[in-house]
Amino acid sequence: MNIAAVFNALLVSVLAALLWKYIKLREHASMVEEELVLTRQSQELSEVQIDYHAALQALVENGTRMVCTGRMHTDRICRFESLCYSTEAEEFVYFHSNSSVMLPNLGSRRFQPALLDLSSVEDHNTQYFNFVELPAAALKFMPKPVFVPDVALIANRFNPDNLMHVFHDDLLPIYYTMQQFSDLDLDARLFFMEGWSEGVHFDLYKLLSNKQPLLREELKTLGRLLCFTKSYVGLSKITTWYQYGFVQPQGPKANILVSGNEIRQFTKFMMQKLNISSEESSGEEYIVVFSRTINRLILNEAELILALAQEFQMKTISVSLEEHSFPDIVRLISNASMLVSMHGAQLVMSLFLPRGATVVELFPYAINPEHYTPYKTLATLPGMDLQYIAWQNTDREDTVTYPDRPWDQGGIAHLDKAEQERIIKSTEVPRHLCCRNPEWLFRAYQDTKVNIPSLIHTIRQTVKSKPGPKKQKWSGSLYPGKVRDAKCQASVQGTSEAKLAVSWQIPWNLRYLKVREVKYEVWIQEQGENTYMPYILSHQNHTFSENIKPFTIYLVWIRCIFNKNLLGPFADVLLCST
Repeated sequence: MNIAAVFNALLVSVLAALLWKYIKLREHASMVEEELVLTRQSQELSEVQIDYHAALQALVENGTRMVCTGRMHTDRICRFESLCYSTEAEEFVYFHSNSSVMLPNLGSRRFQPALLDLSSVEDHNTQYFNFVELPAAALKFMPKPVFVPDVALIANRFNPDNLMHVFHDDLLPIYYTMQQFSDLDLDARLFFMEGWSEGVHFDLYKLLSNKQPLLREELKTLGRLLCFTKSYVGLSKITTWYQYGFVQPQGPKANILVSGNEIRQFTKFMMQKLNISSEESSGEEYIVVFSRTINRLILNEAELILALAQEFQMKTISVSLEEHSFPDIVRLISNASMLVSMHGAQLVMSLFLPRGATVVELFPYAINPEHYTPYKTLATLPGMDLQYIAWQNTDREDTVTYPDRPWDQGGIAHLDKAEQERIIKSTEVPRHLCCRNPEWLFRAYQDTKVNIPSLIHTIRQTVKSKPGPKKQKWSGSLYPGKVRDAKCQASVQGTSEAKLAVSWQIPWNLRYLKVREVKYEVWIQEQGENTYMPYILSHQNHTFSENIKPFTIYLVWIRCIFNKNLLGPFADVLLCST
């Protein structure tokens, strides 16, 4: 082998080594540059600084961690660490590692039908949340994650173009979900995953956080794989009072858990965010007529406004969503004595009315007010302290229908002639399910000439004098605590007669309350029997002799009752032997 060949071989080896080192340096530089880009993307989401390398290492080593509240998917909210979202697949991703936590660990039951509801509308199949699962090791084959450093609340808006849905399904549930978890404060960020665009009411959602809410479509601009360092998924349903008729005809929820006091705390927050003072009033009393400008019109609105002003000797003004800003409408309604409106989503604004004000809801021809009660239910919640009045047009001549419009605006031309004739002749829309019943839509979109004498008469049946807001003390119901120091003593008279003397002390909280009426309920049950003897008593001691047998063991329960219907808890059961 000659020297030139050896030299060439050495030169090739050196060049190869240098090239290899250069490639490795370029790869390292590229990785560092990518991490810097991803770090910048993460920090564009938030002012919170993030150590990208540490966050990525924590994701790989610890995977995703999930702990949920609630036993069923309909009442579950889950807290996640390192929940990720693929913007390409539009799927949430749970990464498993040896340090992952998944509670509850449901297995395949997670798909029956879902882990949780993303919306406050219960068990709606378009609102389910779930995730796909991957081992953390799969991250090496996936796009580099962009980390979201903000605490996130991930949810669905149900129908952001409808004001009733905005308040009832979204804003109130979001507000009270954030109240449940201390780190969901005003610096948390809202992520809406339902796929809607912003909608006309998006500014209202912005009031709930200091940070801009993000929509599903916007996430694609942030990266292919987003990982939320800490997130809460789902909404509390505790503030909802109405169901929309997906399973049974619409009506109040069977178990309403919210009162007017919580509604009013929410409206106070909203007014503060809108820079509206609750005391911001000129002192002048007035009536507000909510005008609809597109459909379900009041055809004689000017005449109605004049008649109300004359009847109640009060200024009467008209407002509409199209012609007034939202803060202006809230400012006017929050000091109004009465709100008059056709049935419709705008009536949810009655939650801003002051205590003592009156809500007057007008219903078109053939629409039974008792079948559509979201605003009646709201107005009559304990603690709302509003008067509610419903008026219905009962005169077919005072309605204008639009059978030739598209079906979703009340048209019925697409139906066969016999069905069209039946609907036109019908005097009442039958109870129905949501959401495309043609007879309901036909009547809902008609315009109405209000019979003013009839309306005034209906209002006067409830409002005897001049309507107006009233400053009222807190009107919540306070319940008694347990009775204390319950005792029993038996006395036997011969082989067939016995007496049972039972005594107790008043509930501890009663000494601090002014209660109109205090009673005590006592149940006496012979041990081993299924029935009991109930008694209502006015005093804290009583001797029972009727049906009391000697040499028998009795179980005795005692509780206090305020004002006939505020039932306290039973004290611990007494075991009494005669």
